Amino acid sequence: MLLQLTDVTFGYQGQELFEGLTWQVNEGDRVGLVGPNGCGKSTLLRLMTGELTPDGGGAVAKRRGLRIGYLRQALHDRPEETLLEALLEPFSEVVTLREERERLHTELDKGEASRAHDLVEALARADQRWGELGGYAIETRVRELAADVGFADTDFDRRLGSLSGGERGRVELARVIASQPDLLLLDEPTNHLDVDAVERLERRLAGWSGTFVIVSHDRWFLRRTCKEFVDLAGGELDRYAMGYDRYVVEREARLERARAAFERQREEIARTEDFIRRNIAGQKTKQAQSRRKLLARVERLSRPEDIWGEAGRIAARFSVGDHAGAKEAVRAERLDVAPRGAPAAIVRGVDLTVFRGDRIGIIGPNGSGKTTLLTTLVGRLEPRGGLVTIGPNVRIGYYDQRHRDLDDTHSLVDEIRTVRGDLNVDGARAYLARFRFFGDDVFRVVRGLSGGERSRLALAKMMLVPRNLLALDEPTNHLDIPACEVLEDALRAYEGTLLVVSHDRYFLDRVATKILQVDGARAELELGNYSDHKARHTAAATARPPAARPPAARSPAEAPAGRDAAAKGAKPEKTPLATASPKVDPALAREANKDRVKRERRLKKLEDEISAVELQIGKLREELGGEHGGDWQRLHGLVAEQKILEEKLAGLMAEWETLASGV
Repeated sequence: MLLQLTDVTFGYQGQELFEGLTWQVNEGDRVGLVGPNGCGKSTLLRLMTGELTPDGGGAVAKRRGLRIGYLRQALHDRPEETLLEALLEPFSEVVTLREERERLHTELDKGEASRAHDLVEALARADQRWGELGGYAIETRVRELAADVGFADTDFDRRLGSLSGGERGRVELARVIASQPDLLLLDEPTNHLDVDAVERLERRLAGWSGTFVIVSHDRWFLRRTCKEFVDLAGGELDRYAMGYDRYVVEREARLERARAAFERQREEIARTEDFIRRNIAGQKTKQAQSRRKLLARVERLSRPEDIWGEAGRIAARFSVGDHAGAKEAVRAERLDVAPRGAPAAIVRGVDLTVFRGDRIGIIGPNGSGKTTLLTTLVGRLEPRGGLVTIGPNVRIGYYDQRHRDLDDTHSLVDEIRTVRGDLNVDGARAYLARFRFFGDDVFRVVRGLSGGERSRLALAKMMLVPRNLLALDEPTNHLDIPACEVLEDALRAYEGTLLVVSHDRYFLDRVATKILQVDGARAELELGNYSDHKARHTAAATARPPAARPPAARSPAEAPAGRDAAAKGAKPEKTPLATASPKVDPALAREANKDRVKRERRLKKLEDEISAVELQIGKLREELGGEHGGDWQRLHGLVAEQKILEEKLAGLMAEWETLASGV
């Protein structure tokens, strides 16, 4: 047992979330914690960490010494901290040692003979402790994780205050995972990640040696990472020891069984009560009295609540109107696009025809220009070059992921009436009820809405007016799973043309029939949904020559003093960017093959040089740790030689990493 909640009761003012909740997390568990928005998933994680304590009874027990890593949605603010400092925060002793080693090297370089003995001994102790902690391995792990979530080495000196909210979320994710806790709690970890970064996170969690609990609305991610699911609905936990697809089926089956049991009991109670009424004063009085006593002892079943069904009760329907639009809805010719104020185009030379009825999913890394391309195609942004033509009778509806089309000062009723001024207050209230806004909620100010509520309001506004082309920018952000499923069904039933930017692979599989990949200033269109796209690119990547592997880290027996340097070289094999296999000119192929052979030879030579330098560093450290006979000048020379070798090792490793990534 790692952590146990027993009879926990907790709530906020006016809302009780849990009453008598019990749950145990065991070592090795890989749990998806799921439920509609507002059911208390994030609150439950905070109870597990100890940030919150039960307010109505119960207890949270943890294994002694349990290390918990918690990725929260609301990030704490450390504006002056650099990115690298934030990532190394869990390793305070390593950071201190790194600074101490640098200071000692500087002092030794000054050449003060009177202090040489003390400095060398202090450096030997620092080196030994650095090796025990795996200093190089930690820094390498942190740098790899930073790269996984989209940061380059050049970003490490940036202050957190200069990062966007999405960038800070990615920093926090890397920081929490780098600390390798016993229990990892991740609250919406795929927020702000593009598809490639999410897939790298999936691979990392697949090899995770510890325990994790994940809160997420990304169904594909849950399917790939979690082995069991805990359903939090109505303040109760239901455990499903199975994968996501089986869980969805079993959840519905459990609900049907509960409904059937409730109906059977209700019918039996009705028959018993009818028997008692008819016979309480007749010849069967004793039987009636006996049944009355039995009935009083029966534990009445509650009517099962379909919390997921309630959350999905959104009357979503997109209408094309009286005209489906031109056959060629949008045509782009040699199109260059750039964000407003950008010095140069970020996507260039796009030739694309969007035909009536096309359902195109636009994917690509963060910052590749997906949203810029979408807004340019539908006429909301001027092209930087080339031409965009929108066909006659094409009426466009645009969904902005930042909800800039909402007026924060309006009430919900007022916001609806900006589109349909003919609706009176009662009409607007009735319409908003179709999107789960009830009672006085409709008079709330837009500024006070949650992300999910703002998304539902923006979709509600879109559906008020018929459109034959929908351009949607990340429409599933902030929506819970039931709302995503309703949106998918509505878009599948929609008869118009669809352009959608999304990183939600499950969503893309259900609604897209073509994929437009934006990457490296290019945009390429492919037939099929996301799974088809992924299968093609995986096959293309598999057909490539395998990347060279890094030199293996030596065991302590092989390199007792050099294991930290070896660990610095132990970099996982990189997954090449998947691209479709084009036809290749034979002459170019021969040249490429020659280059590849040269790189492989150089990589092999680098591995041998790295091994030799590591061995030299190990021998030097043994000498530094041995008897020195008071020869401080010689020791000073050994320290200087060690520093030179470490710098050489870092250069060799940098060259190896550059070449390995290009093989």
